[in-house]
Amino acid sequence: MHSVIVGGGVIGLLSALRLAEAGGQVVLVEAGVTGREASWAGGGIVSPLYPWRYSPAVTALAHWSQDFYPQLGERLLAETGVDPQVHVTGLYWLDLDDEAEALSWAERYGRPLQSVPMESVHRAVPSLGDGYLRAVYMQGVANIRNPRLLQALRAALARLSKVTVVEHCPVEGFLQHGSRIVGVRTAQGDMRADHVVVAAGAWSAQLLATLGLQIPVKPMKGQMILFKCAEDFLPSMVLAKQRYAIPRRDGHILVGSTLEDVGFDKTPTEDALQSLRATAIELLPALADAQVVRHWAGLRPGSPDGVPYIGQVSGFDGLWLNCGHFRNGLVLAPASCQLLADLMLGREPIVDPAPYAPAGRIA
Repeated sequence: MHSVIVGGGVIGLLSALRLAEAGGQVVLVEAGVTGREASWAGGGIVSPLYPWRYSPAVTALAHWSQDFYPQLGERLLAETGVDPQVHVTGLYWLDLDDEAEALSWAERYGRPLQSVPMESVHRAVPSLGDGYLRAVYMQGVANIRNPRLLQALRAALARLSKVTVVEHCPVEGFLQHGSRIVGVRTAQGDMRADHVVVAAGAWSAQLLATLGLQIPVKPMKGQMILFKCAEDFLPSMVLAKQRYAIPRRDGHILVGSTLEDVGFDKTPTEDALQSLRATAIELLPALADAQVVRHWAGLRPGSPDGVPYIGQVSGFDGLWLNCGHFRNGLVLAPASCQLLADLMLGREPIVDPAPYAPAGRIA
């Protein structure tokens, strides 16, 4: 089987790895540089921010991925020498309006989320600010150092003779033979394949529009800032008022993020910088004396309810989607790419594929 994958973010890279491991020939085509858009810009929490607010479809992919990430990290490190740093810290949510719903969800799904007294939170996270009244905590929640994950995936693909990665090569449209998609038209010429996978994130809708398909995926800008602190400054992730702080093993602290509907503009703004810095100081007052070492923005592939599109497009044989993950691309990537490979290869799928099928969800 010969496949072309359009898009070199975490979804495209991991899809390529899964298909190549199964013996397929894969060409991955990226308009810019692999792993430099939303996948690179995200925080890397290996959980939806508020998992109980999502549908069972998102939950199914999230739980499979969360259980799989540690072994993926170990395997990539062993094979490539690049450590994605799956960092298990646990996560505190502060002053939730829907705490009862969160605890009910956790009981239903058997997840280790529990209410904890604020005194114990302050003992566990001495750098946390005052003024918070309630907390829930989930142990075992990890974050992944997403730029290193992307670097490791790229290195893993470089080891496989059946994979070709073509960068700086925008895809301009599709090659058709009757109702079948037989390849893509690119800035570097036509590329033919048995199957084409669209994993182009926020740009997927633009590409599919060339076939007259309307998919409700659009760019949603997110901005983040980065501080450098002592390695033990923040032992756990904390989340309050839609904003979060994520510790890396080396003392870097990410604080994010905004959610802006401004099209394909990913310019960092001063307003967002000041808002994120204020959030950081409210959460962790000692950051008032810390320098912002970086500020950036990325474009999430926004979709209704955050349920991705995974599967073949009806009426277009050979055209497959793995896109529309919204805020959870890194969280859902292992399960999404495994499910895609299962469907393309005719294997028993890891989860019920029906909720993600494009049929009936795109016009």
